[in-house]
Amino acid sequence: MSSLFKEILDSSIPHVIEKDSNEYLEDEAKRREEFHRTMGDEKVEFIEGEIILSGPEYNKHSIIFMNLTMVFGQYLRKIKLGHVYGQKIMVSLKRNDFCPDLSFFRKEVTDTFVDDTLFFPVPDFVVEVLSTSTAKRDRGIKFVDYALNGVKEYWIVDPDKKIVEQYFLEGEVFTLAEKISYATVKCGQIKGLEIPLEAIFDETANDEFLLKM
Repeated sequence: MSSLFKEILDSSIPHVIEKDSNEYLEDEAKRREEFHRTMGDEKVEFIEGEIILSGPEYNKHSIIFMNLTMVFGQYLRKIKLGHVYGQKIMVSLKRNDFCPDLSFFRKEVTDTFVDDTLFFPVPDFVVEVLSTSTAKRDRGIKFVDYALNGVKEYWIVDPDKKIVEQYFLEGEVFTLAEKISYATVKCGQIKGLEIPLEAIFDETANDEFLLKM
């Protein structure tokens, strides 16, 4: 241990940092409580102490969202494994409230939901579709926080490059399993589901795949 580091430890600096951190977290918790009391019906998130409102979507984002919703929804109804939810549900983690584009919960979890469930627990699987306004958060705070809270699988879908980045949880971090730019995407958390990449990005290919399911 260096003499400078020991001097810092022996000083009041660590106590000041701890005090400031506690005060910040207490203030953040109060702001979060107020956010929960006053939020409306729009898609809105509470991230690192800030309220984040979502703007309108581009057509390419909406198409991907609908394509994935149709595939997951039809497949899950058939195998009764669980349910997928869209981007208006609020996933409430330890400090942040996120509205993922798509969230999958296994049946044992969804069986505990009631009609008035508003704050949802940690999903088994999350999909985020990149946009200019969300890419930094999808690859930043959400990437870290989903992993720390135990999301087992995370897809980042890039509408421009037509790529799906598939991550699996290892410990408390995500590890890239594959960057899929052709062929099929094999879902880890939804047993038996393999989606042709075109069925994610193209409506016609999506319709054809749904007919075969």
